[in-house]
Amino acid sequence: MNSVCPLCQHTQTHPFCSDKKRDYFQCTQCFLVFADRSSLLTAEQEKAQYDLHQNQLDDPGYRKFLSRLSLPLLMILTPEQKTGLDFGCGPGPLLAQMLSEAGKQMQLWDPFYAPEPHVLSQSYDFVSCTEAIEHFIYPAKEWALWQELLLPQGVLALMTKRYTDQNSFHHWHYKNDPTHISFFHKHTFEFLAKRDNFAVDFPADDVVIFKKRNT
Repeated sequence: MNSVCPLCQHTQTHPFCSDKKRDYFQCTQCFLVFADRSSLLTAEQEKAQYDLHQNQLDDPGYRKFLSRLSLPLLMILTPEQKTGLDFGCGPGPLLAQMLSEAGKQMQLWDPFYAPEPHVLSQSYDFVSCTEAIEHFIYPAKEWALWQELLLPQGVLALMTKRYTDQNSFHHWHYKNDPTHISFFHKHTFEFLAKRDNFAVDFPADDVVIFKKRNT
């Protein structure tokens, strides 16, 4: 039985890939690929996986990795756009530190490491989300929230690896992480931008930046 797309709610999805652990489906409208719901980890199992990550605040390699998002984000932000939210910051919020060093005023949110509900009731000039969107079970929920959080002319910067085609997906190491359950194509982000009135840019293979258009 086909599943409803957890991003755009389109009812036309089809089997896309199967491996030893999971089945994957693709939405025919937005091209999101998502893992079979029955394969999801519990919250405790998920956090145990994240606790294994070794992303240190003083790691120059990790800083260089995050600069693929921070540099184009800082280029698009105006001097007046200072308030930001690092959404899904994880246990080592280096990106927020880097943006603070650049003069931005950062807040943090993460369901496991910074579950501060008050930061989700504010508005921001920009929202960043690095290596987290692939963990979202129902990314429609976070996408709607981000639109509410952003001020007019607000910027949303995402980092996640994108799949390109079905054949490469079959052999893609990225899908083998059991916490990775939502996989995005370039078309997925173009679809969202067109539907919800954002300009969109792809400064790197794993980075996408949206900017709210004037309504």
